[in-house]
Amino acid sequence: MTTTQQQPTTHRKKLIEVDLPLDAINAESSREKSIRHGHPSTLHLWWARRPLASCRAVIFASMVDDPSSCPDEFPTPEAVRAERRRLHELISELVKWENTDERKPEARALLNSARYEIARSVARSRSEPLPRDCSRDNPAATLRYLADSAKPIYDPFAGGGSIPLEAQRLGLKAIASDLNPVAVLINKALIELPHKFANRPPVNPDADPIGMLTGKSIGRGKNRKPEIIAWRGAAGLAADIRYYGNWMRQQAFNRIGSLYPKAKLPDGGEATVIAWLWARTVPCNNPLCGADMPLMTTFQVSKKTNNKHWLKPIVHRDTQPPTISFQVQPEPEDAPDNWRPEGVPPAGRTIIRGGKGARCLACADGVDHPYIREQSKAGNMRVIMTCIAAEGDRKRLFVSPTDDHIDAAQKAKPAWRPTEKMPTTAYFVSGRGYGIENWHELFTERQLDALTTLSDLTANAAALAREHGADEQYANIIKTYLALAIGRLADSGCSYATWQNMGDFVAHVFARQAIPMVWDFAEANPFSSSSQNWMGQIEWVSKVVERFPLDVNPGIAHQANATTTIHAQSGPVIVTDPPYYDNISYAELSDFFYIWLRPLLRDAYPDMFASILVPTQEEMIAAPRFDKKQGENSKERFERLMNQTLRLIRQRCTPEFPSSIFYAYKQQEETKQGVTSTGWDTMLTALVESGFQIIGTWPMRTERAARSNSMGANTLASSVILVCRPRPEDAPFANRNEFISALEAELPDALNQLTQGHIAPVDLAQAAIGPGMQIYSRYSSVSTIAGVEVTVRDALENINRVIEEYHRREQGELDEESQFCLTWLEQHGYRAGPYGAAELLSQAKNVSIDALRDSHRLLTAASGAVQLLDPDEYHHYERDNPSAPMTAWEGCFRMLWHLHHEQGEFIDGCAEVAARMVGASESVERLARLLYAHYDRKRDSQNAVLFNNLVSEWREISTRAANLRRQERQAALGL
Repeated sequence: MTTTQQQPTTHRKKLIEVDLPLDAINAESSREKSIRHGHPSTLHLWWARRPLASCRAVIFASMVDDPSSCPDEFPTPEAVRAERRRLHELISELVKWENTDERKPEARALLNSARYEIARSVARSRSEPLPRDCSRDNPAATLRYLADSAKPIYDPFAGGGSIPLEAQRLGLKAIASDLNPVAVLINKALIELPHKFANRPPVNPDADPIGMLTGKSIGRGKNRKPEIIAWRGAAGLAADIRYYGNWMRQQAFNRIGSLYPKAKLPDGGEATVIAWLWARTVPCNNPLCGADMPLMTTFQVSKKTNNKHWLKPIVHRDTQPPTISFQVQPEPEDAPDNWRPEGVPPAGRTIIRGGKGARCLACADGVDHPYIREQSKAGNMRVIMTCIAAEGDRKRLFVSPTDDHIDAAQKAKPAWRPTEKMPTTAYFVSGRGYGIENWHELFTERQLDALTTLSDLTANAAALAREHGADEQYANIIKTYLALAIGRLADSGCSYATWQNMGDFVAHVFARQAIPMVWDFAEANPFSSSSQNWMGQIEWVSKVVERFPLDVNPGIAHQANATTTIHAQSGPVIVTDPPYYDNISYAELSDFFYIWLRPLLRDAYPDMFASILVPTQEEMIAAPRFDKKQGENSKERFERLMNQTLRLIRQRCTPEFPSSIFYAYKQQEETKQGVTSTGWDTMLTALVESGFQIIGTWPMRTERAARSNSMGANTLASSVILVCRPRPEDAPFANRNEFISALEAELPDALNQLTQGHIAPVDLAQAAIGPGMQIYSRYSSVSTIAGVEVTVRDALENINRVIEEYHRREQGELDEESQFCLTWLEQHGYRAGPYGAAELLSQAKNVSIDALRDSHRLLTAASGAVQLLDPDEYHHYERDNPSAPMTAWEGCFRMLWHLHHEQGEFIDGCAEVAARMVGASESVERLARLLYAHYDRKRDSQNAVLFNNLVSEWREISTRAANLRRQERQAALGL
């Protein structure tokens, strides 16, 4: 039985407790969203994954000592700063996606260095030397040492597997658990299954057991031959997935290929269909019409330049009721901007925006939305084919629907279909309001036929692998990845997938964490060579598999309820991303995939797939289905379970390393004392009450532009990393006055350290919460003299107050001229203000209006009005006396112009200004932070981001300025 672990009296601080290169982490986390091929997120869909870059950085910084805690190795402040800078540079390279591909020697060397750094810190924590064979050049020995001596990384809410995978990539043992079987399966596929057959050749008969072809040649002349490299990592597994996936395609086409005819082209040729476009219909409510009304959001099937195509509706009035068909028309090259084919409604759609209903193409009468729902529930909603998209030479071909294609779709007779019903509380599926009750109703008959056929063939493919020499375990692993490809196919092979006319492709269903109602949908051809075909899904999966980390320590994934079971007997390092109230109904959403995965994998994983649907009753989420149960509402239930889980984690986690918890913002509230958040202070309260001391709060943003000076918005973090350690059992009590005194004495020094680390102003407010909460949470409790508890919300308000006072003190450290300008800006902005008010302020600041106008040229003063120069005006004049001291205000705005104006010289221009300021340039950074805070309070993101970017670039500006000054000194000495 595991007992509560006591925190040692001393422990080495880890890098994550002191400083992080946030800019580099945030930039790569944002960039990662545009990376597709080979990225683990493309193995199978999961909602709200954390970026791999941020997970990698957090785990590394949680394991590696901050140099300030190693005085024997780094005895001086200069040595500490130099080592911290080296570790930051390592993280900045480590978070880049291209540096995770161990097939490249430089990436392999970088990861080996990261693993070695972790091993060094582990050895320090154990008060032992590293084994002699451990080095950057001997990665195998380092991995053995980490396997034997390092604490594992454990994520009890593993979800999409980002955290366990990155722990494994860094050479650590990874433990993942989740209640949701789909999440557990994804985690097994990422960290557990590949390791069991690492570095083995494939079993399929087409593969060379010696190695695989690279596509290159070696040697010269007669000695020239194809290059073959040995099977490494999971490359052999990836080759088998491709082989058996292709075998399944051939077998499936033999069975149902006739359901997917080729498109007949106007020139008499044929083309493979990419997708059939359909629209749902309901009967027109006009008794004189009664036509099936197509419900369409657009008539334009392609918006690509030089390939724009539209649908022309044709009403056939020779029948009763009238019928409607569609004819594809190319947009004329000389068409005006408002061109549309005859018969297309002026709005370009039949669905009326705002959920108000639809209009009939035959009679132009309208129906309201309740009528559409009523007809759907009565079984009167049908579909009509509107277009055929086919493969062409470098562009898509669009063909009008034909009878043989309509007939082919109607001939599908699936041998079976999932029979599971949707939960009655599935509010995230818009189709529930239209009478859809079963999961299989989200698919057309032909889509069901394709999915069930491929599902049946999955077991046959595993049997074939056994015939080729695979043992039972390896055959099941192949089947697992083939099943994940079927899950991917379901995501795009569903009647809620849409045709994207900007890119001419089929988009998958889960563009967000719900299944919205789709009126016009795209049915992809699984046997085409593009756009969501079966082999495309196989290739997505295979590319992920072949890029799995090489030669790493094993990982394991469990199915477990985090509120009752923590797989942490070894006292692991906790890094996790828990759920946030009612953000996502993971369990109910996962049923969409579970109904396909369970029949395929129940034999291989009987415990994991024992239930008919994904377990929902134990899910930790504030969903409406939990309201009024056991005398509590869903919010109270969520908070109780979260507290219970955090207490369990506190009991089991290691005290030697900090625990890191991702928290995602949801909603902000404002108080007079500062910005707080309901969910935010609830999470902090849960951590404190569970016995944790909060050490740091690091904002992680994933919405930034790639280049800092192109940032268009000043946004809050997407998530915050809460860094915690177990609070000692004998932690003291404090009254409110003692807490506030400690806060006012210690927080300013912590803020100085954060600003010296060049934390961007947009991040400073959140990062400053960490040292403030560290003071509050080090006490067992804090209360007033009257015995009233000082809550986390009270503590946050006091922390925000001290931060405001810190900014005011910083303003007092500026030169008098800059103090005047800052105060005037706060009162008048760049607008003119009365001269008399400026005169009074100048006397208080001990400056002269004339000097500010004539000598410093920071403002204009005429006709009884004073006005600060606009930032764009700082390039309009040269200084009368270049050697005269430059105020912080002038230096700041000159740099701002260089950084953001198209005629500026960016960093080099800023460095030249800083070099001329000699010892006063550091005051520019202080002023930029104050100006950021001013605009942030005003919610003026357009101006705030300018000053945030200046601070973000300050390290590079300072470095280049120092080089310029050194060059000037050398030139003066004739060197």
